[in-house]
Amino acid sequence: MKRLPHYLAFFTLLITVSLSAQEIAILKYKGGGDWYANPTALPNLIVFCNENIGTALPPKPETVEVGSSTIFQYPFIHMTGHGNVVFSDEEAENLRTYLLSGGFLHIDDNYGMAPYLKKALEKVFPDKTLEELPSDHPIFKQVYSFPDGLPKIHEHDGKRPQALGIFDENRLILLFTVESDLGDGWEDPSVHNDPDEIRTKALQMGANIIQYAFTK
Repeated sequence: MKRLPHYLAFFTLLITVSLSAQEIAILKYKGGGDWYANPTALPNLIVFCNENIGTALPPKPETVEVGSSTIFQYPFIHMTGHGNVVFSDEEAENLRTYLLSGGFLHIDDNYGMAPYLKKALEKVFPDKTLEELPSDHPIFKQVYSFPDGLPKIHEHDGKRPQALGIFDENRLILLFTVESDLGDGWEDPSVHNDPDEIRTKALQMGANIIQYAFTK
């Protein structure tokens, strides 16, 4: 699929956002990783955001492919999974254009995704590296305050949670949350049997990310 020129992609994203208001989508990618993991997560986060931070998000998020021009219809895209992630050259260029044109991508490691994802991102941004966000970054103090930074939702390897970002001219364009698993906390309570306080932290942090992406 032929990619949009950078300047055209910017105006496409700008016009689409102004017409469709707030919309989010799930990113479908190749490589064998389960991009469809946590099916109840994003719908639950949408309900939480609509009820608590004044968004008007459609209840069912759409699915978009990395190489498709339809990603430019969504100012916020969510990506998750456990395993391998592979971007073709065309897909990497399309995603890079989307992000540099004003889009925002949140990637939540559902456990085991990190090594594959980092390699894939090198193709998208060979000149940029993931940087850890400090605990005083604005994303941690939107509607809800997280003075210690990203909350720990699931243990995984017992390591501390990290919020890693890619920036373009001081603008956070990509957020990669690791060793936290916010998506598991967003899922229906019966899926992981997380305590209410853990689910609340996950949903509040998710709401912060959504608000930051729409108001940055």
